[in-house]
Amino acid sequence: MEVSLELLKQKMTDFGISLSETQVSQFMDYFELLTEKNKVMNLTAITEFNEVIEKHFLDSLSLYKVYDLNGEQKVLDMGTGAGFPGIPLKIVFPHLSVVLADSLNKRILFLKDVIARLGLERIEAVHGRAEEMARNSMYREQFDLCVSRAVANLSTLSEYCIPFLRIGGTFVSYKSGEIEEEAKQAEKAIFLTGGKCREIYKFALYQQKRSFILIDKVKKTPKGYPRKAGLPGKMPL
Repeated sequence: MEVSLELLKQKMTDFGISLSETQVSQFMDYFELLTEKNKVMNLTAITEFNEVIEKHFLDSLSLYKVYDLNGEQKVLDMGTGAGFPGIPLKIVFPHLSVVLADSLNKRILFLKDVIARLGLERIEAVHGRAEEMARNSMYREQFDLCVSRAVANLSTLSEYCIPFLRIGGTFVSYKSGEIEEEAKQAEKAIFLTGGKCREIYKFALYQQKRSFILIDKVKKTPKGYPRKAGLPGKMPL
């Protein structure tokens, strides 16, 4: 497996991102930690260096093409898994304040190791389900941006994510391919939780069809949302 600093730098440059030496080192350390830990725990099916750059790092960072990541912002990465998109976003945009949330504690322990090894500041990894975290005033309606690459339908994700946004904040769902029908089916969930769909972006990224759905928080989320654990997934709004 070929691991090359130059390949990483070139692909980032082609993507419109210029990395400092520190950022290059952070991405390389992240890759090493990811692939090492993946030998003993299922973090990703993608482990070849070139593919990790394209399908994890650049895919995570493609948000910058449709959403302004400049300025101080509080960001929640819900269902972060192995740290995507939150850690690549934090590396490239270090001014962001980031919370990585996941329901599996083993992943959170891995992410805490990554944060320490990479020397990242103003980022924390939190173990918890969205339904429970959203009841906590530390997190509810506290974020400017909520992102999720988690695999769930948009109705479920909207109920999970929109409650965490302040009014005026934005939820961005990373999706694959054709998304119009799913977006239409999610209109009720988006409306009930206080959101409004702003735009759908579709693009190709290394033979992958990618979509972003941007949803703005326009009013407070009623106290009943998200519903109790398991319901948003089993019975989408």
